[in-house]
Amino acid sequence: MGPKHRMVDHDARLELLQGWLSSELRIRSQRIEPASSDASFRRYFRAYCAAGTYIIMDAPPGREDVRPYLRVSEMLAPLGIHVPHVYERDVERGLLLLEDLGRTPYLERLAEPGAEEGLYADALAALATIQLEGGEAAAHLPPYDRTALRREMDLMPEWFLARHLGLEPTAAERQLLEASFEWLIDAALGQPQVFVHRDYHSRNLMVTATGNPGVLDFQDALRGPVGYDLVSLLKDCYIAWPRERVLGWVDGYRARLAARGGPAGEDAEEFRRWFDLIGVQRHLKVLGIFARLWHRDGKSGYLADLPLTLRYVCEACRCHAPLRPLGELLEGRVAAELPRANARAAGRAG
Repeated sequence: MGPKHRMVDHDARLELLQGWLSSELRIRSQRIEPASSDASFRRYFRAYCAAGTYIIMDAPPGREDVRPYLRVSEMLAPLGIHVPHVYERDVERGLLLLEDLGRTPYLERLAEPGAEEGLYADALAALATIQLEGGEAAAHLPPYDRTALRREMDLMPEWFLARHLGLEPTAAERQLLEASFEWLIDAALGQPQVFVHRDYHSRNLMVTATGNPGVLDFQDALRGPVGYDLVSLLKDCYIAWPRERVLGWVDGYRARLAARGGPAGEDAEEFRRWFDLIGVQRHLKVLGIFARLWHRDGKSGYLADLPLTLRYVCEACRCHAPLRPLGELLEGRVAAELPRANARAAGRAG
Protein backbone atom coordinates (compact mmCIF):
# COMPACT_ATOMS: atom_id res chain seq x y z
CA MET A 1 0.00 0.00 0.00
CA GLY A 2 1.49 3.34 -1.09
CA PRO A 3 1.92 6.47 1.03
CA LYS A 4 -1.24 8.06 -0.39
CA HIS A 5 -3.39 5.16 0.79
CA ARG A 6 -1.75 5.09 4.23
CA MET A 7 -2.50 8.77 4.60
CA VAL A 8 -6.12 8.22 3.54
CA ASP A 9 -6.49 5.31 5.99
CA HIS A 10 -5.72 7.66 8.90
CA ASP A 11 -7.85 10.51 7.59
CA ALA A 12 -10.40 11.67 10.20
CA ARG A 13 -12.95 12.64 7.56
CA LEU A 14 -12.61 9.23 5.95
CA GLU A 15 -13.25 7.56 9.28
CA LEU A 16 -16.32 9.76 9.70
CA LEU A 17 -17.81 8.79 6.36
CA GLN A 18 -16.98 5.12 6.91
CA GLY A 19 -18.94 5.22 10.15
CA TRP A 20 -21.81 7.10 8.48
CA LEU A 21 -22.01 4.48 5.76
CA SER A 22 -21.82 1.40 7.95
CA SER A 23 -23.38 2.41 11.28
CA GLU A 24 -26.02 4.91 10.21
CA LEU A 25 -26.93 3.94 6.65
CA ARG A 26 -26.37 0.22 7.28
CA ILE A 27 -24.46 -0.15 4.02
CA ARG A 28 -21.57 -2.58 4.25
CA SER A 29 -18.65 -1.70 2.02
CA GLN A 30 -15.95 -4.06 0.86
CA ARG A 31 -13.58 -1.13 0.44
CA ILE A 32 -13.53 2.63 0.06
CA GLU A 33 -10.93 4.36 -2.09
CA PRO A 34 -10.31 7.88 -3.41
CA ALA A 35 -12.34 8.59 -6.55
CA SER A 36 -11.25 12.16 -7.30
CA SER A 37 -10.66 15.58 -5.87
CA ASP A 38 -11.17 19.00 -7.40
CA ALA A 39 -9.96 22.56 -7.09
CA SER A 40 -12.00 23.08 -3.91
CA PHE A 41 -11.84 21.35 -0.52
CA ARG A 42 -14.35 18.73 -1.65
CA ARG A 43 -13.18 15.15 -2.07
CA TYR A 44 -14.89 12.11 -3.51
CA PHE A 45 -14.59 8.46 -2.53
CA ARG A 46 -15.84 5.34 -4.28
CA ALA A 47 -17.46 2.76 -2.01
CA TYR A 48 -17.62 -0.83 -3.25
CA CYS A 49 -20.71 -2.50 -1.80
CA ALA A 50 -22.69 -5.67 -2.44
CA ALA A 51 -25.27 -3.75 -4.48
CA GLY A 52 -22.63 -1.99 -6.59
CA THR A 53 -20.61 1.19 -6.19
CA TYR A 54 -21.48 4.57 -4.74
CA ILE A 55 -19.70 7.92 -4.68
CA ILE A 56 -19.42 9.68 -1.33
CA MET A 57 -18.87 13.43 -1.39
CA ASP A 58 -16.83 14.71 1.52
CA ALA A 59 -17.41 18.45 1.94
CA PRO A 60 -15.89 19.60 5.25
CA PRO A 61 -18.23 22.06 7.01
CA GLY A 62 -16.67 25.48 7.39
CA ARG A 63 -14.86 25.03 4.09
CA GLU A 64 -17.65 23.67 1.88
CA ASP A 65 -21.44 23.59 1.94
CA VAL A 66 -23.41 20.80 0.25
CA ARG A 67 -26.66 22.79 0.13
CA PRO A 68 -25.90 24.62 -3.15
CA TYR A 69 -25.06 21.27 -4.73
CA LEU A 70 -28.36 19.80 -3.59
CA ARG A 71 -30.32 22.86 -4.68
CA VAL A 72 -28.88 22.90 -8.21
CA SER A 73 -29.17 19.11 -8.53
CA GLU A 74 -32.87 19.46 -7.82
CA MET A 75 -33.10 22.07 -10.60
CA LEU A 76 -31.29 20.03 -13.25
CA ALA A 77 -32.67 16.54 -12.64
CA PRO A 78 -36.29 17.42 -13.58
CA LEU A 79 -35.00 18.74 -16.93
CA GLY A 80 -33.70 15.26 -17.73
CA ILE A 81 -30.05 16.19 -17.17
CA HIS A 82 -28.08 13.21 -15.89
CA VAL A 83 -26.77 14.50 -12.59
CA PRO A 84 -25.82 11.98 -9.87
CA HIS A 85 -28.84 10.75 -7.96
CA VAL A 86 -28.59 11.64 -4.26
CA TYR A 87 -29.36 8.53 -2.22
CA GLU A 88 -28.57 9.88 1.23
CA ARG A 89 -27.44 13.17 2.74
CA ASP A 90 -26.03 14.52 5.99
CA VAL A 91 -26.02 18.24 5.40
CA GLU A 92 -24.64 19.22 8.78
CA ARG A 93 -21.60 16.96 8.46
CA GLY A 94 -21.09 17.59 4.75
CA LEU A 95 -21.65 14.04 3.47
CA LEU A 96 -23.60 12.91 0.41
CA LEU A 97 -24.11 9.38 -0.93
CA LEU A 98 -24.33 9.70 -4.71
CA GLU A 99 -24.87 7.66 -7.84
CA ASP A 100 -21.57 6.54 -9.39
CA LEU A 101 -21.41 7.88 -12.95
CA GLY A 102 -18.37 5.77 -13.75
CA ARG A 103 -14.69 6.36 -14.35
CA THR A 104 -14.58 7.85 -17.85
CA PRO A 105 -14.59 11.64 -18.14
CA TYR A 106 -15.06 13.20 -21.54
CA LEU A 107 -11.41 14.26 -21.53
CA GLU A 108 -10.25 10.65 -21.55
CA ARG A 109 -12.60 9.52 -24.32
CA LEU A 110 -11.90 12.60 -26.45
CA ALA A 111 -8.36 11.31 -26.90
CA GLU A 112 -9.80 8.58 -29.14
CA PRO A 113 -9.88 9.64 -32.82
CA GLY A 114 -13.38 10.34 -34.05
CA ALA A 115 -15.02 10.20 -30.62
CA GLU A 116 -15.59 13.93 -30.41
CA GLU A 117 -18.56 14.23 -32.77
CA GLY A 118 -20.85 11.95 -30.78
CA LEU A 119 -19.63 13.21 -27.42
CA TYR A 120 -20.11 16.86 -28.29
CA ALA A 121 -23.48 16.15 -29.90
CA ASP A 122 -24.69 14.75 -26.58
CA ALA A 123 -23.11 17.53 -24.51
CA LEU A 124 -24.54 20.27 -26.74
CA ALA A 125 -28.00 18.67 -26.65
CA ALA A 126 -27.90 18.60 -22.85
CA LEU A 127 -26.70 22.20 -22.72
CA ALA A 128 -29.50 23.31 -25.04
CA THR A 129 -32.00 21.63 -22.73
CA ILE A 130 -30.56 23.50 -19.74
CA GLN A 131 -30.68 26.85 -21.53
CA LEU A 132 -34.04 26.39 -23.24
CA GLU A 133 -35.96 24.65 -20.46
CA GLY A 134 -34.12 25.93 -17.41
CA GLY A 135 -35.46 29.46 -17.45
CA GLU A 136 -37.66 29.04 -14.40
CA ALA A 137 -34.80 27.44 -12.48
CA ALA A 138 -32.39 30.17 -13.61
CA ALA A 139 -34.69 32.79 -12.13
CA HIS A 140 -33.87 31.35 -8.70
CA LEU A 141 -30.10 31.47 -9.21
CA PRO A 142 -27.90 34.39 -8.16
CA PRO A 143 -27.00 36.69 -11.07
CA TYR A 144 -23.60 36.66 -12.72
CA ASP A 145 -23.46 40.38 -12.08
CA ARG A 146 -20.88 43.10 -12.51
CA THR A 147 -19.34 42.43 -9.10
CA ALA A 148 -18.87 38.71 -9.75
CA LEU A 149 -17.49 39.22 -13.26
CA ARG A 150 -15.00 41.82 -12.08
CA ARG A 151 -13.93 39.86 -9.00
CA GLU A 152 -13.09 36.90 -11.22
CA MET A 153 -11.00 38.88 -13.72
CA ASP A 154 -9.13 40.63 -10.94
CA LEU A 155 -7.59 37.26 -10.08
CA MET A 156 -5.50 37.46 -13.26
CA PRO A 157 -3.32 40.48 -12.44
CA GLU A 158 -3.02 39.48 -8.79
CA TRP A 159 -2.18 35.78 -9.12
CA PHE A 160 -1.09 35.23 -12.72
CA LEU A 161 0.81 38.42 -13.52
CA ALA A 162 2.19 39.40 -10.12
CA ARG A 163 2.53 36.12 -8.20
CA HIS A 164 3.22 33.64 -10.98
CA LEU A 165 5.05 35.68 -13.61
CA GLY A 166 6.54 38.30 -11.27
CA LEU A 167 5.32 41.12 -13.52
CA GLU A 168 4.26 44.50 -12.20
CA PRO A 169 2.10 46.32 -14.77
CA THR A 170 2.98 49.92 -15.52
CA ALA A 171 0.44 52.65 -14.90
CA ALA A 172 -0.53 52.56 -18.58
CA GLU A 173 -0.86 48.78 -18.50
CA ARG A 174 -3.03 48.92 -15.39
CA GLN A 175 -5.24 51.44 -17.16
CA LEU A 176 -5.48 49.14 -20.17
CA LEU A 177 -6.45 46.18 -17.98
CA GLU A 178 -9.06 48.29 -16.19
CA ALA A 179 -10.63 49.50 -19.44
CA SER A 180 -10.58 46.00 -20.96
CA PHE A 181 -12.18 44.42 -17.91
CA GLU A 182 -14.97 46.99 -17.81
CA TRP A 183 -15.61 46.58 -21.54
CA LEU A 184 -15.81 42.78 -21.13
CA ILE A 185 -18.25 43.15 -18.23
CA ASP A 186 -20.54 45.35 -20.31
CA ALA A 187 -20.36 42.80 -23.13
CA ALA A 188 -21.23 39.95 -20.75
CA LEU A 189 -24.19 41.78 -19.23
CA GLY A 190 -25.45 42.57 -22.73
CA GLN A 191 -25.92 38.90 -23.58
CA PRO A 192 -29.18 37.02 -22.93
CA GLN A 193 -29.05 35.63 -19.41
CA VAL A 194 -29.65 31.91 -18.90
CA PHE A 195 -28.88 29.04 -16.52
CA VAL A 196 -25.06 28.83 -16.35
CA HIS A 197 -23.35 25.70 -15.00
CA ARG A 198 -20.00 27.61 -14.91
CA ASP A 199 -17.68 24.60 -15.43
CA TYR A 200 -19.28 22.69 -18.29
CA HIS A 201 -16.15 21.03 -19.68
CA SER A 202 -14.46 17.72 -20.35
CA ARG A 203 -13.43 16.99 -16.77
CA ASN A 204 -16.93 17.53 -15.43
CA LEU A 205 -18.79 15.54 -18.11
CA MET A 206 -18.79 11.78 -17.70
CA VAL A 207 -19.32 9.24 -20.46
CA THR A 208 -22.35 7.18 -19.42
CA ALA A 209 -24.08 4.26 -21.12
CA THR A 210 -27.48 5.92 -20.77
CA GLY A 211 -28.36 9.58 -20.47
CA ASN A 212 -24.96 10.71 -21.72
CA PRO A 213 -23.35 12.90 -20.51
CA GLY A 214 -23.29 12.61 -16.76
CA VAL A 215 -22.90 16.15 -15.43
CA LEU A 216 -20.80 17.00 -12.35
CA ASP A 217 -19.58 20.04 -10.39
CA PHE A 218 -22.61 22.26 -10.95
CA GLN A 219 -22.97 23.68 -7.43
CA ASP A 220 -21.73 27.16 -8.40
CA ALA A 221 -24.42 27.73 -11.04
CA LEU A 222 -25.53 31.31 -11.71
CA ARG A 223 -27.86 33.15 -14.07
CA GLY A 224 -25.56 34.60 -16.70
CA PRO A 225 -24.45 34.98 -20.34
CA VAL A 226 -25.72 32.50 -22.91
CA GLY A 227 -22.23 31.98 -24.34
CA TYR A 228 -20.55 31.04 -21.06
CA ASP A 229 -21.13 27.28 -20.84
CA LEU A 230 -20.70 26.91 -24.58
CA VAL A 231 -17.23 28.43 -24.42
CA SER A 232 -16.38 26.31 -21.37
CA LEU A 233 -17.14 23.24 -23.48
CA LEU A 234 -15.70 24.21 -26.85
CA LYS A 235 -12.72 26.31 -25.69
CA ASP A 236 -11.91 23.80 -22.99
CA CYS A 237 -8.80 24.58 -20.93
CA TYR A 238 -7.77 20.92 -21.09
CA ILE A 239 -8.21 20.10 -24.79
CA ALA A 240 -8.18 22.26 -27.93
CA TRP A 241 -9.76 22.04 -31.38
CA PRO A 242 -9.10 24.08 -34.55
CA ARG A 243 -11.03 27.35 -34.54
CA GLU A 244 -12.97 26.53 -37.70
CA ARG A 245 -14.19 23.31 -36.16
CA VAL A 246 -15.16 25.10 -32.97
CA LEU A 247 -17.10 27.70 -34.94
CA GLY A 248 -18.91 24.92 -36.78
CA TRP A 249 -20.11 23.54 -33.46
CA VAL A 250 -21.03 27.07 -32.30
CA ASP A 251 -23.09 27.74 -35.45
CA GLY A 252 -24.84 24.38 -35.11
CA TYR A 253 -25.67 25.12 -31.51
CA ARG A 254 -27.03 28.55 -32.39
CA ALA A 255 -29.25 26.95 -35.04
CA ARG A 256 -30.57 24.56 -32.39
CA LEU A 257 -31.47 27.48 -30.10
CA ALA A 258 -33.00 29.49 -32.93
CA ALA A 259 -35.19 26.57 -34.06
CA ARG A 260 -36.79 26.51 -30.61
CA GLY A 261 -37.12 30.25 -30.16
CA GLY A 262 -34.13 30.46 -27.85
CA PRO A 263 -31.56 33.25 -27.31
CA ALA A 264 -29.73 32.90 -30.64
CA GLY A 265 -28.97 36.56 -31.36
CA GLU A 266 -29.65 38.52 -34.53
CA ASP A 267 -27.33 36.38 -36.63
CA ALA A 268 -24.41 33.96 -36.47
CA GLU A 269 -21.91 36.82 -36.26
CA GLU A 270 -23.49 38.23 -33.11
CA PHE A 271 -23.66 34.80 -31.50
CA ARG A 272 -19.99 34.11 -32.33
CA ARG A 273 -19.11 37.47 -30.81
CA TRP A 274 -20.94 36.57 -27.60
CA PHE A 275 -19.06 33.27 -27.55
CA ASP A 276 -15.63 34.85 -28.02
CA LEU A 277 -16.06 37.72 -25.59
CA ILE A 278 -17.36 35.75 -22.64
CA GLY A 279 -14.53 33.34 -23.39
CA VAL A 280 -12.01 36.11 -22.77
CA GLN A 281 -13.65 36.89 -19.43
CA ARG A 282 -13.67 33.22 -18.44
CA HIS A 283 -10.11 32.53 -19.48
CA LEU A 284 -8.73 35.63 -17.75
CA LYS A 285 -10.38 34.30 -14.60
CA VAL A 286 -8.96 30.82 -15.17
CA LEU A 287 -5.43 32.18 -15.57
CA GLY A 288 -5.78 33.68 -12.11
CA ILE A 289 -7.39 30.59 -10.60
CA PHE A 290 -4.82 28.14 -11.98
CA ALA A 291 -1.98 30.34 -10.68
CA ARG A 292 -3.69 30.71 -7.30
CA LEU A 293 -4.13 26.95 -6.99
CA TRP A 294 -0.35 26.66 -7.09
CA HIS A 295 0.79 29.70 -5.13
CA ARG A 296 -1.89 29.58 -2.42
CA ASP A 297 -2.98 25.94 -2.32
CA GLY A 298 0.14 24.08 -3.48
CA LYS A 299 -1.69 22.38 -6.39
CA SER A 300 0.70 22.36 -9.34
CA GLY A 301 -1.35 20.18 -11.68
CA TYR A 302 -3.08 23.10 -13.39
CA LEU A 303 0.09 24.97 -14.37
CA ALA A 304 0.46 22.86 -17.52
CA ASP A 305 -2.93 24.19 -18.66
CA LEU A 306 -1.90 27.86 -18.46
CA PRO A 307 -0.38 28.08 -21.98
CA LEU A 308 -3.56 26.91 -23.72
CA THR A 309 -5.69 29.20 -21.56
CA LEU A 310 -3.49 32.18 -22.41
CA ARG A 311 -3.58 31.23 -26.10
CA TYR A 312 -7.38 31.34 -26.06
CA VAL A 313 -7.32 34.87 -24.68
CA CYS A 314 -4.77 36.09 -27.22
CA GLU A 315 -6.60 34.50 -30.17
CA ALA A 316 -9.94 36.03 -29.22
CA CYS A 317 -8.38 39.45 -28.63
CA ARG A 318 -6.97 39.41 -32.17
CA CYS A 319 -10.48 38.87 -33.55
CA HIS A 320 -12.12 41.82 -31.80
CA ALA A 321 -10.74 45.33 -32.27
CA PRO A 322 -11.53 46.73 -28.79
CA LEU A 323 -9.47 43.91 -27.25
CA ARG A 324 -6.45 44.06 -29.56
CA PRO A 325 -4.41 46.27 -27.19
CA LEU A 326 -4.98 43.74 -24.41
CA GLY A 327 -3.94 40.93 -26.73
CA GLU A 328 -0.80 42.82 -27.73
CA LEU A 329 0.11 43.29 -24.07
CA LEU A 330 -0.36 39.60 -23.34
CA GLU A 331 1.50 38.43 -26.44
CA GLY A 332 4.26 40.98 -26.17
CA ARG A 333 5.13 41.01 -22.48
CA VAL A 334 3.35 38.11 -20.81
CA ALA A 335 3.59 35.09 -23.09
CA ALA A 336 7.38 35.00 -23.07
CA GLU A 337 7.49 34.89 -19.26
CA LEU A 338 5.12 31.95 -18.87
CA PRO A 339 7.53 29.11 -19.77
CA ARG A 340 10.11 30.48 -17.33
CA ALA A 341 7.54 30.86 -14.56
CA ASN A 342 6.25 27.33 -15.09
CA ALA A 343 9.81 25.99 -15.04
CA ARG A 344 10.45 27.72 -11.73
CA ALA A 345 7.25 26.27 -10.31
CA ALA A 346 8.15 22.80 -11.55
CA GLY A 347 11.47 23.05 -9.76
CA ARG A 348 9.78 23.95 -6.50
CA ALA A 349 7.06 21.33 -6.90
CA GLY A 350 9.65 18.63 -7.63
